[in-house]
Amino acid sequence: MPPRRQPSARQERLGAELRKLREAAGLKATEAASLLGVNSVQMSQIESGVAGVSEERLRRLTAHYACTDEELVSALVVMATDRTRGWWEEYRGSLPNRFLDLSELEHHARFRWDVDFLHIPGLLQTEDYARALFSYVNPEFPEKEVDRWVEHRMRRQVIIERPDPIPYETVVHEAALRIKVGDRAQARAQLRRILEFSEADHVSVRVVPFDVNGFGGAGSAMVYAGGAVPALDTVVRDGPHGTVFIDAEAQLLRFRTLFRRVGSVALRAGRSREFIHQLAKEL
Repeated sequence: MPPRRQPSARQERLGAELRKLREAAGLKATEAASLLGVNSVQMSQIESGVAGVSEERLRRLTAHYACTDEELVSALVVMATDRTRGWWEEYRGSLPNRFLDLSELEHHARFRWDVDFLHIPGLLQTEDYARALFSYVNPEFPEKEVDRWVEHRMRRQVIIERPDPIPYETVVHEAALRIKVGDRAQARAQLRRILEFSEADHVSVRVVPFDVNGFGGAGSAMVYAGGAVPALDTVVRDGPHGTVFIDAEAQLLRFRTLFRRVGSVALRAGRSREFIHQLAKEL
């Protein structure tokens, strides 16, 4: 199998997990390579996601690494052998790869948590809201380019709209609800769209109001996607240099804790719906 020119985040994650298991076993890359009968360059390509790995080779490695977590091994096998070409592949070459990586991550997620303070989370956005947002941030984009970005964002919502949706929880600050990314009518339609989503049993939308005291969590905006097993959870954050995928165990624990802390000061789901409904009436 020829090396990949640009591995996806999911392929990189598989390689990274194999590297973690090797390092936990106290083995060098050259020792692991000899187990498979490959050279150190090929082993490096497997651990970076540039090269694939078969189920037989993956199970051989994890056995030598003394990994007894069969659920994790099985999840890694699925990652290694899944040849699904999802809907996001239609956008390859026309959208940033990280957009496609996020779509793939969401497709395989067991659950999704969002925390946002300045914008409505993408999974809850209306088409008009997304268009106004992309157009403002990228004023040089031609209309067809903006159309492509908006279309992709709308299609991502399939994970909470399909017949077998994933559980979705989001905590949104009042600021995000009040900022008029578009005009007044679009803002009202956006709030109503959130209310529609929040009526679903698998969706929970909670609001942090302005009048909460002692709230210092405004820097905690994130996307948290639950993996097939907890060790494969992923946090996605937008930084000054682009979108970052975080999978270090200590960082995952930190963001799980942050989600709980932010959620602890948010209104309950029912009260949040009342709050959003009142905001919509005020517009």
